[in-house]
Amino acid sequence: MRFKIILHRISGNQIPINYQYPLSSVIYRILAKGDAEYARFLHEEGYGKGYKFFTFSDLKLKFKLMNGNRMQLLDDKVEFFVHFHMPEASGNFIAGLFKAENITIADKKSKVDFKVQSVIAEENPWKNINAENEIIQTTFRPISAVLMGVKNEKNNYNYLKPDDLLYIKSLLHNWRGKIRDSYNESTAENAVLNAEVEYYKNPYRPRLVHIKQGTDGETQIKGYLNFKLKLTAEKRFIELIYNTGIGLENSQGMGCVEVIPEGENT
Repeated sequence: MRFKIILHRISGNQIPINYQYPLSSVIYRILAKGDAEYARFLHEEGYGKGYKFFTFSDLKLKFKLMNGNRMQLLDDKVEFFVHFHMPEASGNFIAGLFKAENITIADKKSKVDFKVQSVIAEENPWKNINAENEIIQTTFRPISAVLMGVKNEKNNYNYLKPDDLLYIKSLLHNWRGKIRDSYNESTAENAVLNAEVEYYKNPYRPRLVHIKQGTDGETQIKGYLNFKLKLTAEKRFIELIYNTGIGLENSQGMGCVEVIPEGENT
């Protein structure tokens, strides 16, 4: 389930270039406010367990880079996409949670307050495919950096480039983990999954993101943009990866993807 969020600036004019953590915190806060009401919604509508898996895209905004780590806004309008893995019927409820909100993106050095101007629910790209277990193929592109990694002997991640030999193996392992968490171990083990990396004329590019920048808990993560991922699986598993994001740190705004229209070659 994908929503386009349009924000209007109320005050302030600079946000940190590493805005992912503060924006993630805002989304968590908005969802937390709806916890009890959402649980009641699931029960009344006959759904079982609800999942708060989500990811979000990079911000679309006009800005000027200041001091290497500040984004000075040149316009009052900011847009981004947020994806949730929730029942389609909960769309109006989720949109309602965001519509009345103010969103603040800030760190210790700068702060901008926004009003949510509009929340637009987008159509499911696979709405015409009725069978949840039908095998389909979809090509995605990242709209936020995809973070893939393999843990080393220190239990830290060695981040992988899209052309690394372990990249697809890591992607499939992560995907199966999401299926296991959403369904069960058996479904995850038996899921037929395939992934291929494809490239644009221009090379893929890295994105280094600082989480909790300027605090004792600061960490750095590195993902990549500007490439394509062709995924093949049952419809329900393709939807899962679309709704939750590809790879690691999805709730920190990593691995958000969109469908590439057929015939697009740029």
